[in-house]
Amino acid sequence: MKWIISTLFGAAVTTGGIAYGLYLKQRRGMWSERLTNAIPVNSKWWKDYRQREGELLYVAVGDSTAQGIGASMPGRSYVGQIAKHIREVTGQTLRVTNLAESGSTIRTAYINQLPKLRKLSPDIVTVSIGANNMANFDAEVFEHDLKRLFDGLPSHSIVADLPSFYFLPMEKSVIVANKIVHRLAAEAGFPVVPLYARTKRQGLWGVSTQFAGDLFHPNDRGYKVWASAFIPTIDAVIPTLRTPTPTSDGGSA
Repeated sequence: MKWIISTLFGAAVTTGGIAYGLYLKQRRGMWSERLTNAIPVNSKWWKDYRQREGELLYVAVGDSTAQGIGASMPGRSYVGQIAKHIREVTGQTLRVTNLAESGSTIRTAYINQLPKLRKLSPDIVTVSIGANNMANFDAEVFEHDLKRLFDGLPSHSIVADLPSFYFLPMEKSVIVANKIVHRLAAEAGFPVVPLYARTKRQGLWGVSTQFAGDLFHPNDRGYKVWASAFIPTIDAVIPTLRTPTPTSDGGSA
């Protein structure tokens, strides 16, 4: 009798596990379609947003996370939260040019985004790129492309290392990639935002509460964690930013 009960229990657990796995697959598929449909919406939102006037210019280089895919609205991406912080701390108006493209790899970033960046004179530049390189990670290609990207960035750029992917095998690739990020950033003189350490610290709580339904893009909570990783480095840069030139009527030019 015990053997029969044990067998039935094991079968129930197995069946339940398979059912849950199918549920997750279906859920991820639904969310992936939903977030894919958000790509042109977010892209247009940022294009419209860049038309605003501002005393300071913040430029973001990156992928879908900079676009805010997974957030309830584009402005709740880490880029939007950084922009809000800069305004609040400086008391100045801010224009944001988000050059990021959903699906961008390091190579497509320097092909598509760098030429646009060279035409601008940003006060702050943030760079968070590389997550899309992890699916077919090749350390030599990653380093070659990242060095080429870093060579084209302004000297005052702020770069982030890759976030934690939490689970193997991609987590192993991220660790190798981040060693390359830190080494090349040190050679270029760029400060590195500790995105990996901040996200890794979230643990299983982060995995279960800080991702959109596709289990890849952050949600509003996740992007808040990302922004918090950037803020100390942003705050260190803010005192060096230009201030408005006073005019004869007491205003600013």
